[in-house]
Amino acid sequence: MGVFTYETEFTSVIAPPRLFKALVLDADNLVPKIAPQAVKSAEIVEGDGGVGTIKKTIFGEGSEYSYVKHQVDALDKDNFVYRYSLIEGDALSDKIEKISYEIKLVASADGGSIIKNTSNYHTKGDVEIKEEHVKAGKERAHALFKVIETYLVANPDAYN
Repeated sequence: MGVFTYETEFTSVIAPPRLFKALVLDADNLVPKIAPQAVKSAEIVEGDGGVGTIKKTIFGEGSEYSYVKHQVDALDKDNFVYRYSLIEGDALSDKIEKISYEIKLVASADGGSIIKNTSNYHTKGDVEIKEEHVKAGKERAHALFKVIETYLVANPDAYN
């Protein structure tokens, strides 16, 4: 088994506490409302939302995937860190055992956030993950993030 790590970093005009609430803590409710074409529904299958919880996300009709299940690995509300692993679904191919993610929000000097994202692809055997495959997924995730950010800018009282 190999592990391939990819890191990305981008910025937001939204401060970490507010962004973390929308992006992590309430994403299961918010995203299907504001981006139903991307996510049809999200629900807790097992657990209480904390570490060990398993969630199922059903993607919208335009998506190339139908669903994924992920497990919450860490949730640090004070330091704005969220770690989770994709453990089931058609986004995982026969070459990938799981994908682990870490999202960390850090305050920027202008009052917004720096979003640091690390992805670890755990492959089966000696399979190599192609950069363009990862890039396509990151672009979809970033587009969804921008939808959330736009919602927060347009709704300044939400998630305060």
